[in-house]
Amino acid sequence: MAVNFSAMLMIAITANPLKNSDNMALDRIAVEQYLHEHIPLSKAMEVTVTSIDQTSVILSAPLAPNINHRNTVFGGSISTLAILSAWTFVHVRLQTLNMPSRIVIQSNSLEYTNPALGDFQAHCLAPDSKSWQRFINTLSKHGKGRITLSSEVYSNEVLVGKFQGKYVALKPTH
Repeated sequence: MAVNFSAMLMIAITANPLKNSDNMALDRIAVEQYLHEHIPLSKAMEVTVTSIDQTSVILSAPLAPNINHRNTVFGGSISTLAILSAWTFVHVRLQTLNMPSRIVIQSNSLEYTNPALGDFQAHCLAPDSKSWQRFINTLSKHGKGRITLSSEVYSNEVLVGKFQGKYVALKPTH
């Protein structure tokens, strides 16, 4: 079952959670705090940043605050974690390049493949280098860039969702 959303999830990036280091792996706690402060739903879902580096972002969430009437993870929570993993990837990569931007999700789809029976994780992998460089070049030149990212969601090491989302980054206007 695929779900398509046209979303207006707009988050203004005003702080750099990586200001003390270019090593993203060392700053996962700062990124998690940033998510909780600026995207309150992530705090309610008890989202944690499990892993973050130049090639991927893994976000995790427990079953309990995301449970549905079937004692599995609510589909909206799966979708949200997938959206957040890719959003976080773009956010952090742009911050490390000193390119603060507003990031919006323009569109996405999620195919639910299995029920999520426990805690769950969204794994966003870096896009190919050519796509990323085109995104950065367009953002630098025109003040706006688009990139499509994928994320896979797992629960108990079982694939429960395949996500794809198109994100738009906008340079802030001063």
